[in-house]
Amino acid sequence: MIEILTNWMDLLPPAPALFGQLLVGLINGSFYAVLSLGLAVIFGLLNIVNFTHGAQYMLGGLAAYALFTYAGIGYWPALLLAPLLVGASGIVMERLFLRHLYRLDHLYGMLLTFGVTLVIEGLVRFQYGSTGSPYPVPASLSGAWDLGFMFMPIYRGWVVVAALVVCLGTWFVIEKTKLGAYLRAATENPKLTRAFGINVPRMVMLTYGFGVALAALAGVMAAPIYQINANMGSEIIIVVFAVVVIGGMGSIKGAIVSGFMLGLAEGMTKVFYPEASTTVVFIIMAIVLLVRPAGLFGAVTLTAAPEAETHATGRALVAPATLRLLVIGALLCGAILPLLVYPVFLMKVLCFAIFACAFNLLMGFSGLLSFGHAAFYGGASYFAAYAMKAWGFDPLGAVLGGGLLAGVLGVAFGHLAIRRQGIYFAMITLALAQMVYFFAVQAEFTGNDEGIQAVPRGVLLGVVNLANPLAMYYFVFACFVASFAAIARIIDSPFGQVLKGIRDNEARAISLGYETGRYKLIAFVLSAAFSGIAGALDALVFQLASLTNVHWTMSGHALLMTILGGVGTLTGPVVGAIIVAGMENYLAQLGAWVAVIHGCVFIVCVMMFRAGIVGEISAWFVRRHAMGSNLYPLQAAEPRIVVSGPAARER
Repeated sequence: MIEILTNWMDLLPPAPALFGQLLVGLINGSFYAVLSLGLAVIFGLLNIVNFTHGAQYMLGGLAAYALFTYAGIGYWPALLLAPLLVGASGIVMERLFLRHLYRLDHLYGMLLTFGVTLVIEGLVRFQYGSTGSPYPVPASLSGAWDLGFMFMPIYRGWVVVAALVVCLGTWFVIEKTKLGAYLRAATENPKLTRAFGINVPRMVMLTYGFGVALAALAGVMAAPIYQINANMGSEIIIVVFAVVVIGGMGSIKGAIVSGFMLGLAEGMTKVFYPEASTTVVFIIMAIVLLVRPAGLFGAVTLTAAPEAETHATGRALVAPATLRLLVIGALLCGAILPLLVYPVFLMKVLCFAIFACAFNLLMGFSGLLSFGHAAFYGGASYFAAYAMKAWGFDPLGAVLGGGLLAGVLGVAFGHLAIRRQGIYFAMITLALAQMVYFFAVQAEFTGNDEGIQAVPRGVLLGVVNLANPLAMYYFVFACFVASFAAIARIIDSPFGQVLKGIRDNEARAISLGYETGRYKLIAFVLSAAFSGIAGALDALVFQLASLTNVHWTMSGHALLMTILGGVGTLTGPVVGAIIVAGMENYLAQLGAWVAVIHGCVFIVCVMMFRAGIVGEISAWFVRRHAMGSNLYPLQAAEPRIVVSGPAARER
């Protein structure tokens, strides 16, 4: 026994390296805890998933840098001023945008904050570029302590202590004081709380500002350790979302404990298996969700659903003959367009259109918002590229194989995520997709940052050489027509009608004897498979599979195309794909401004244009035309976001 223990001890790294990695993990855990705490405060008290949290973390560091560079204000004043400034910007955002969304489903708040994130990061990237800017360690915290077994930088020790004080202080105020009781009462029953003379809107506004200030405080503390750049928030926010899901959405205690615990887990993983350090958080998340779907400290409770958006609930109707003419016209237009427009651009539109239609099958007709569809699109892209280049697959086989792989991933993701609803489902799929992203970063066959390049397009069925751009276009067009027709058939089938029933009122569907979990899982797998077909086609069109396709922002692309065209409409995602691909193609010379424009489109759609282009046109059409028995619907569902389940809010 002693010999076994001695051999095991020999495998351990030297003490300085071991404790050094634990310190790194503890520091990362400090940032995770403070950021997760801010998210938990905002979600737990306001029911808003603040996707802007990462950008506000970055703004905290940037504010400290600007105060030091342009005004000569050092670290200690910045530790107070930067959170106040960024918190004030959060208050402005709450007053201008978020307070108009409280009566709607909380997914609208998530979409709005996602758009604001794109705007902020795009503006910072335009002004400061993508390279990092260093921030000096304050002189009073420079140097290191000799602990005998390691040297610990004083500043890093300060960060850990400060994070603990902030986290415990926030927990005490919210859970143990009268102010915290007022906050909880104001969110659970605002009318009754207002009757006691408490200004609920002001309290909600200040609570959001406080949560934002916590993110900015973490950014200031991170500035001397990590270089400040536009992407520093997007790099950490996904991990923080996973931390919040593990701890339990809205749980203050869960955010603090999970943040420090997962930081230490990362540090220990770097000691024994460095390659897994970037994915260990998501692996732990998957294990926790299998045992406790609500997270370690979370509990599922149901409350009354917020008021639904009802301004666009009509169906656009056309006569059968007109519908046939529209279909024939669309097919003829698709056949002629490559003679007039650059075929590669058209193929990009078609790939995006398949992806958006697949995403809409899940979101628009099943009521499930996924932020993990980039895993299916990008994973199939890598499969098709490798299959063509290394195995010599037929192009059709590579595309179908990519769809099959994505479907298998959909089964795995679905079994973990489908038991959750609303924002929980979105966060879980986002975290799971990051596991695929980190796999693509580390696997040898993916080419890492360079991707799989020079992918051959091959010869279709041994007859058609797809190296010819026109031949490749018509192949992609045929895949689009087949995919669109299949999705339309699914939506129109009895299965699709059940999906819409589950989306609108899951409790009623359950009472009628439907196994709603099985229906939603099948819809998720189908959506993943069609997304995989789109991703595989992308690899053949551009002869490249890269990390861009598997990054979580690709899921944002699908979301943008869907809400821009019209959620729950059949043709809306196609219109959205045309617009988004057009913006990327024709506005590419604007650089960082493309992200700003995308973000502005998100904000406008959420605030003013929730039905999307096709949805608004359909509603206008219905208002002016009487419904007749011989008319057919142009779109197959109400163009609005609906959370499946008996209630739209769960904690």
